[in-house]
Amino acid sequence: MVEFRIFSYLCVDINLKNRKTMKELVAKINAEYEVFAANAAAQVEKGNKAAGTRARKAALELSKLMKEFRKVSVEAAK
Repeated sequence: MVEFRIFSYLCVDINLKNRKTMKELVAKINAEYEVFAANAAAQVEKGNKAAGTRARKAALELSKLMKEFRKVSVEAAK
């Protein structure tokens, strides 16, 4: 019985950490998307080459964040 309680506590603790991590990841994804959108718009509308470089860098970072979100999301679903 004691082992089950410890296991239950650990599971709850892990779920709370996953929720916090997911919220943090979503916040990072949103922030990085704003950077991407602003720089992509500057490249398209004004032909700003440096903004294009920043947009590509942000796109790579978004890709990494999305992969991390997928890992955390799948783990939380278990």
